[in-house]
Amino acid sequence: MIDTYKHKGLRKNLINELREKGITDYKILEAFDAIPRHYFLDTVFEQQAYSNIAFQIGAGQTISHPFTVAFQTSLLGIKKSDSVLEIGTGSGFQTCILCELGAKVVSIERQRELFIKAKEMLRFFKFTPRLIYGDGYKGQESLGPYDKILVTCGAPFIPEDLKKQLKIGGIMVIPVGDRDKQKMLRLTKINQNEYIEESYGDFSFVPMLERTNHIIG
Repeated sequence: MIDTYKHKGLRKNLINELREKGITDYKILEAFDAIPRHYFLDTVFEQQAYSNIAFQIGAGQTISHPFTVAFQTSLLGIKKSDSVLEIGTGSGFQTCILCELGAKVVSIERQRELFIKAKEMLRFFKFTPRLIYGDGYKGQESLGPYDKILVTCGAPFIPEDLKKQLKIGGIMVIPVGDRDKQKMLRLTKINQNEYIEESYGDFSFVPMLERTNHIIG
């Protein structure tokens, strides 16, 4: 994989666009500079990799708009060494951003094809998250509880298993709604039974799917 001066220039332009859209956390912007997005796309899309658009990545799934990735990440308020559960590994791009920020990531992917590809990409970047091929609705209780939980697919409701796996004081960011449109929600866990819920506008994600078994990679 090659990262040319042209790619780096396009990345700088994207970062400037993200900044204009309200992403001001310099650590997030630096992470976007450090992780070449074109590595995660088919070469036919290479010239468009730094446009603020989503792309198909196989198995009926997409890599999210760069702004969506940056926005969800900013809502989490990632701190170095935070334990983060990510639901929907996808291409692995968001996972790499979280790892670049210093988070200790557990990521679940339901599509076997994407699970394998993401594992290879993360190995290329020398990141070492725990990848799981399984059901995101169930989370991964044995590796929790988590400081942060990020859901990168559209959920019809907030799964109770995920709420239970969030630490008190922890934050979950999750898009909730039907197949066409979801509300971006941020939940802050106050105690075992209480949460503060905030809404951050409408988004569109591929739907969150189920699987019966878990395989940790």
